[in-house]
Amino acid sequence: MSLIAMVAAGAALFLQQSIGAELAAAEADRLEACVAKIETAPEDAYEDALAWTFEGNRPGARQCTALALIALGNVEEGATRLENLSMSSDGGTMEQRAVYLSQAGNAWLQIGAAEAAAVSFSEALRLAPDETDLLLDRATSYMLIDKWDEAMADLNAAIAQSPGRASAHQMRAEVHLSQDALDLAMKDVETAMAADPENIDTLLVRGRVREAMRLKAEGRQLED
Repeated sequence: MSLIAMVAAGAALFLQQSIGAELAAAEADRLEACVAKIETAPEDAYEDALAWTFEGNRPGARQCTALALIALGNVEEGATRLENLSMSSDGGTMEQRAVYLSQAGNAWLQIGAAEAAAVSFSEALRLAPDETDLLLDRATSYMLIDKWDEAMADLNAAIAQSPGRASAHQMRAEVHLSQDALDLAMKDVETAMAADPENIDTLLVRGRVREAMRLKAEGRQLED
């Protein structure tokens, strides 16, 4: 290839990359606007997302459509669409696909489908294993279906990644309480309260742990 041809090819590649970056930025802005509209006008956001889909079926359009469906109460359909988007050929980076799965998992939790949520969060963690929030989300799913050992493993990993995080210690205190490990539960409660003294959920867990300790001292057991 001649020098002129090489320069021309390089310029063409640079132009393609520049155009690609501009399109990506424009789509990101459009997605942000669409998602923001869901908060105040989900039906309008859904219509906007459908119109965007008809323009080219872009991933952002499909994501916003799914999120709008969830906001409108069609949670199962929206969650399923997000899961499908995470597996599509144009689903984007690993991080983007993990976001779709995280959103699907939280949607499943909205309707009490904890097992489905755990599956979505597990798939998301396969793509983004260092995301502490995903570990906490999956632990929540496990706790809802009494998979205490699995929840404990996720919470231990989350605390190892983010030491002192109040929500993780509060959740682990609940797991310890379920397993009658009351001293460990209180230790986690104290750590959580040191980080966030006014958290209502932690205060409630502390009350339950104290009551369990009192009953245990009297030879009785805390009822669920």
